[in-house]
Amino acid sequence: MAAGIYAARKKNKCLLISEHLGGQSTVSAVIENWIGEIKMSGFDLLQKLEKHLRAQEGIEIATGEKILSVKKDSEIFSVTTDKNSYQTKSVVVATGAQHRQLGVPGENEYNGKGVAYCSTCDAPMFRNKNVVVVGTGNSGLEAVLDLLPYANKIYLMDVLDKIFGEETLAEKVKNEKVELLLGTKIKAIEGDQFVKKIVYENLASGEVKEIPAQGVFVEIGMAPNADCVKDLVKLNSQNEIEINHQTMATSVPGVFAAGDVTDVLYKQSSVASGEGVKAALAACNYLHNNEITI
Repeated sequence: MAAGIYAARKKNKCLLISEHLGGQSTVSAVIENWIGEIKMSGFDLLQKLEKHLRAQEGIEIATGEKILSVKKDSEIFSVTTDKNSYQTKSVVVATGAQHRQLGVPGENEYNGKGVAYCSTCDAPMFRNKNVVVVGTGNSGLEAVLDLLPYANKIYLMDVLDKIFGEETLAEKVKNEKVELLLGTKIKAIEGDQFVKKIVYENLASGEVKEIPAQGVFVEIGMAPNADCVKDLVKLNSQNEIEINHQTMATSVPGVFAAGDVTDVLYKQSSVASGEGVKAALAACNYLHNNEITI
């Protein structure tokens, strides 16, 4: 939406295509790190952004369309959705990413009600509460560090029987608040209006136990939504779009990318918005100069 606003303000003919407006932040019950807003819900943020987007002249918005592929023929790109096909001279890919899920009962039901996927965003909401962090890679260990100033108790779980994140991070999470539950797997997340407990299995013994907890941070990785351009631009080993972080250019002239679908280091809403602006401005410059490449 940030890219769309800036592209429209540059008086370009612009089409924004999305299966649904919004992103990962829209399920957040409370957002406290959006610049200029001390506290707001993800739904409120979405409404503000959509209102700003729709106030722009010269932008068309096609929602309810899933993008299947983006292909290039000479200097023209064809964007194919499950409903239509569009031709354009430049493309900004801002399809974001989705958190890999546990796939257990209660995960979707309590998403935003105790189940969280971003410790940077949500750790302060769990002050004096018991929290489970799933995943002992770097993101899981960093989640523990984010939670240490707030949580009463932190259970660090993984199906593996050892921590596989960096040793320096593993040392930092050694704290009396932190209890390791390695070789374990969550079976279910339960509660009423909010998370109350998790049910887990010890994989070695098969024993099933419960933990009273008010939060579950799922830190088992991200899956970039890059399938629609996987045959067009260069992706890295994590299937993120490789970009020039100054120009937002991809490996294909005329295609720019922004946000969590790229190899940007910090996956944050404020960062993604700024990068959307950069991508739109770069695309506009490309249309006028036809010279920006990676």
